[in-house]
Amino acid sequence: MTELVFKGKEFVYNHHLAVPFRPLEMHPEKGIGAPALDGNLIIQGDNLHALKALLPLYAGKVDCIYVDPPYNTGNKEWAYRDDVNAPMIREWFNDNPISLDDGLRHDKWCAMMWPRIRLLGELLAPEGVLFISINSIEFSSLKNICDEVLGIDQYIGEFVWKSRNNKDNRNEDGLSSDHEFVLIYGGGLDGELRSAADYKNPDGDERGPWASANMVGLASKDKRPNLHYDLINPETGVNYGCPKKGWRFEPATMARLIEERRVLWPTKNGGRPRRKAFLSELNARTNISSVFSGQFYTNDGTRQFGEVLPEAEFPFPKPTDLVEKLLSCFERKDLIVLDSFAGSGTTGHAVLRANRRDGGNRRFILVEMEDYADNLTAERVRRVINGYPFEGTQRTELLRERLNWRALTNASELVQKVDGIERLHGQEYDRIKKEVKDGELIVTGEKAVAERAEGLGGAFTYCTLGAPVELDKILSGETLPLYAGLGAALFHMATSQALDPSTIREDDFYLGAAAGQHVWLIYRPDLEWLKSPEAALTLSRAKAFAATDPDARHLVFAPARFVSQKMLAEQNVPVEFVPLPFALYRIDRS
Repeated sequence: MTELVFKGKEFVYNHHLAVPFRPLEMHPEKGIGAPALDGNLIIQGDNLHALKALLPLYAGKVDCIYVDPPYNTGNKEWAYRDDVNAPMIREWFNDNPISLDDGLRHDKWCAMMWPRIRLLGELLAPEGVLFISINSIEFSSLKNICDEVLGIDQYIGEFVWKSRNNKDNRNEDGLSSDHEFVLIYGGGLDGELRSAADYKNPDGDERGPWASANMVGLASKDKRPNLHYDLINPETGVNYGCPKKGWRFEPATMARLIEERRVLWPTKNGGRPRRKAFLSELNARTNISSVFSGQFYTNDGTRQFGEVLPEAEFPFPKPTDLVEKLLSCFERKDLIVLDSFAGSGTTGHAVLRANRRDGGNRRFILVEMEDYADNLTAERVRRVINGYPFEGTQRTELLRERLNWRALTNASELVQKVDGIERLHGQEYDRIKKEVKDGELIVTGEKAVAERAEGLGGAFTYCTLGAPVELDKILSGETLPLYAGLGAALFHMATSQALDPSTIREDDFYLGAAAGQHVWLIYRPDLEWLKSPEAALTLSRAKAFAATDPDARHLVFAPARFVSQKMLAEQNVPVEFVPLPFALYRIDRS
């Protein structure tokens, strides 16, 4: 694997470890519904710090990550702000925002992305998938970063989507760049739902709708001689010979298919036998194409954003249809979805739409560092949840298909596909509009809205980042974080796993369990109490902790202790004391 080299790499390589933990502070008045850290979240703050703040609760738990980082076009759309302890990198602050004439703009972009990809990888579930929008400017650099940080074995591929619906004639090189990429890493996709509209039953087969499937093989006679034979219709005696690459099935299997009336014999001269593929016998999902062409465009994102927030502007918001398309690659409907470059709030909007459409229970976590996180990112989500003033026609594209010669020769199949869409979605819209435009058949659901667009429902909690938790300052009272915030940070440090908030018992000083070990924290955000004997680990308290699970190991964080580790060992009390402040403590998983 080729190593990516960029200026500053040695300084940012492990910078994510130096980022301080900052607890999430909830602001109920800015959210909707009861505040909770295990529901939908919108976080205002530097996304590098926010990702670190999410680790104690979400490490290894996020199913789907979609991020849309700056494309580094040189149009001053971003600035380098990471507080890396290196004089060379600190000098970069003087050149913000990043412009086209900045000779180090590609190095700075890589230095900005590297630690974020490191933390995104820690948040991603083992079977989760990371999607990253990008264009050709930084595509190769981004792929190299992901290969190095996440592992080349985690590379799945990329989607290519046509983002422009008209040519860009501004380029002097004669090329209109009409597409963008979505780079994909992780555990794998579930594909997309198979369309029942592609299957029919013109002969009334009792096995139900079917589609005509190819039976031509893929192997030469040298490699698979058993697949090379003449295929003869037993009723007519017509010999259809053997294709150059043979048949897909060996003679015994082919004979069974013929007996079961699964072979479709040609009705015209020159045709080739095919087979019936019954919908009832196929998986509900099929592989998804890596190309999204003509399904949605960037200006759809601008239109959707403007419908919800007509008084605001945002440059090139992604269409909700793109994010919904990515969500459809998962069979599950209870995903945790993270977007750490939330911008206009498209991902939150898309998650809410997907839940409304299929009754799912997906959750979103949006992170936005700019000042507009409240009045733009969160405000869009508020309006989408509650409804918003709108007069006009809401349109949802349901099908876009290019009318090539094959489509025209199979016009009846195309008509059946449209009929299937009308049956499936007709009750959701006032009308299903069908039109041919620029060589494409476009089917759109239209719904008239007189005064107000209906809300999609839902809730979210608005958070900001609290002051960094500096453990050496707790006993001096300079920083006294809340129990849950400090507990989540310590639990993650001790176990490298996320803490389930439902396991916390603050009155009993219990945090949770991981890898056969229970973790306790004797703490209250009260300086006088922390200095009192009540805050110490005693023999009786250690025995009480151990009694909850005598066969397990118990790790106790506390400001002080009145019992030695030797005494605990002598009395067979499986408790280990870790003082606050403490050195970074991790379970030995070797």
